[in-house]
Amino acid sequence: MIWLGSSAFADPLSVPADRELTADSHEPFGLHTTPVYAGTLRAKWLGVEKRLDDERVQLALCDGDREHCVSDAALKFLSIVDAGRARDGRARLGEINRAVNLSIRPVDDLVQWGEVDVWSSPLVTFYRGAGDCEDYAIAKYVALRMAGIGAADLRIVVMVDTIRGEGHAVAAARLDGRWLILDNRRTAMIEDSNLRNYRPLMAIDDGGVMKFTDTPLLARMPEPVAAVPTTSLTAQPGLIAASN
Repeated sequence: MIWLGSSAFADPLSVPADRELTADSHEPFGLHTTPVYAGTLRAKWLGVEKRLDDERVQLALCDGDREHCVSDAALKFLSIVDAGRARDGRARLGEINRAVNLSIRPVDDLVQWGEVDVWSSPLVTFYRGAGDCEDYAIAKYVALRMAGIGAADLRIVVMVDTIRGEGHAVAAARLDGRWLILDNRRTAMIEDSNLRNYRPLMAIDDGGVMKFTDTPLLARMPEPVAAVPTTSLTAQPGLIAASN
């Protein structure tokens, strides 16, 4: 579960449907970002990065000698990377998105770990075969990097679902200048400009954690949505349900 803090929900989102994404930003949703040097999300990501260093060694060893690889999780993850490498363009993104979605069972952190907001590295997630939205997003991010997608074209995006009033995380990949959202809630990938009912808050990549600083230029919601009361969200430290 991701703890986003009360400040993330201070303002309601209301954006006209005819607004276009800005052309002067290369980030998802056409928004500008500023680096984040402290805070819970940054600490979580730094912890994942440390574990990734060890996992990359294990994956490299297994990739070089799969017959003697003793990690079923590594072999399964590598098979997904292989399937992605065998495809190009949108097909590569879709293959990895679908395969990761099918490989992980959605389970709330509190149920699986007995605590909220546990960020797992891919081999831990694949070993357990379960995780929540940020675990899917992290696994997709790493698999896409290994499959040949450049770091400049990949992000993990942390958002708030303004309808459900909960946090959510997805992977985002840029193809032909457009950002596609790879969401564990759906098999189909959609462009960021078509994403409904989400307010992007943070973007994560190899360079660290960034905060979106603009007003999100998303399509209007199907129905007007009132601001989510801060007290109703801060009462629980975790905002991501098991369905994520």
